[in-house]
Formats: sequence, structure tokens, C-alpha cells
Amino acid sequence: MDLLLQACAQLGLSLPPEALARFAQYTAVLLEWNQQVNLTAITRPEDILLKHYVDSLTGLLPFPPPPAAGADLTVVDVGAGAGFPGVPMKLARPSIRLTLVDSVGKKTAFLRHLVDVLGLEGVAVVTGRAEELAHQPQYREGFDVAVSRAVAPLPTLLELLLPLVRVGGCAIAWKRSAIAEELWAAERALGLLGGRLRQKRALRLPGEEADRLLLVFDKVRPSPPAYPRRPGVPAKRPL
Repeated sequence: MDLLLQACAQLGLSLPPEALARFAQYTAVLLEWNQQVNLTAITRPEDILLKHYVDSLTGLLPFPPPPAAGADLTVVDVGAGAGFPGVPMKLARPSIRLTLVDSVGKKTAFLRHLVDVLGLEGVAVVTGRAEELAHQPQYREGFDVAVSRAVAPLPTLLELLLPLVRVGGCAIAWKRSAIAEELWAAERALGLLGGRLRQKRALRLPGEEADRLLLVFDKVRPSPPAYPRRPGVPAKRPL
């Protein structure tokens, strides 16, 4: 856990005291379940700390303030898989209300077990497709922040995320540094879906030579009711 603390300190991130024990539990549960369910190809504990936990925690750097005094930020993690980036962010900032979404039942079963083992409150786990959830009233434009890590190219990803974000909120995506062509391809989707690129932030994880990017997209107007399109279409026919 010293490695985790050092890496967070280098990035200007802090952790509450109880987070360290929970991260240790997280690693144990992840490695146990990974023997039966394909959750991660990264299995060295040191690599899990840096490449999963610390990378996920960088998403807190551009986080907006709560929408009102005393209110908690609502966050949806689309394609949550093994819980990245949503669960590490929740461990570091327990006040957020987190919804973890994945279409694979085995992965959401893991997430429910993980939430129970870690004793997390204010976390919902949903098995489903973002294309369908975003048309349900309880989810559509119902979140302050939508996050996603290693799920899809930007034009597709924006169609999955932005309809879930309230106007005034934001979507955060993790990408590698060679992103110019992908950003150019996403311009039409961004305009159609009511988004605007606010920040392109280069970060370098401790021990890595290549930069990673955090892309932050503000939701500046409502997404048209037709979006997202039915499941599979955003990937097959990007905007």
C-alpha cells in the first residue's frame, strides 16, 4: 500500500485512512474471482495498484464540485467490468453516489460481491446496456458525471455517455496519448449530443514512459431523444 500512497502523492491525490485496507481487500477479491471470470489480464499486485487503481483515481483530478451545498455527486461508470474506474474513485471519495453499469452478468455478479465485501454504501450495480438505460427516465440525464475507461472509440463512447449526463455535468474518458484522429472523428458526435470538450489533460503514471490522457467533456445542452441509438448501432455506425 506504500506504493499506492506514493503514486497518489506524486499526482496530488489523497486517500482517506480507511481506503488502504479496502484497496487491499479489493486486490484479494479481484485475484480470487479472476481465476474463474475474465476480469483483468493484469495480475501482479504492483501492476494492479498502478495500472488500475492509480489510473482510475486520476479521474478525480478534473471532478466538478458538488451541484449544491451538502449534495453528493452522482457518478455512472459505463462498462465497469472489474470496477475500474468507478470503485477506486468511490474508495477515495466515499461521498459520491456511484452506479456501476455492465452488460455482462458475470461481471456485475463480481461487482455486487465486491461492493458487499468492501461494505460500500451508495453504490448501485446494474446489468444492462447503456444504449437502453439512457432511455429510462431514472437514468436519462440523471448523473453529474459519467466515466468510462477502455470501452470504445470516442464517437461511440460519447453516444453512450452524454445522454446519461445532466446539463451542467461532464463525461470523463481515459485514452492513450495518440488521440488527435479520434478527437477529430468525434466532433460530429459531440455537437449532436450536446457536449463540448473542456480539457485534454496529459498524465504520466509513476514508472511509465508514455503519457495517458484524460478527456473531459462538458454537457452544455440536452441530448436529442433519438440518442443513443439501439444496442450495437453506436459501435457499428459511429456518428
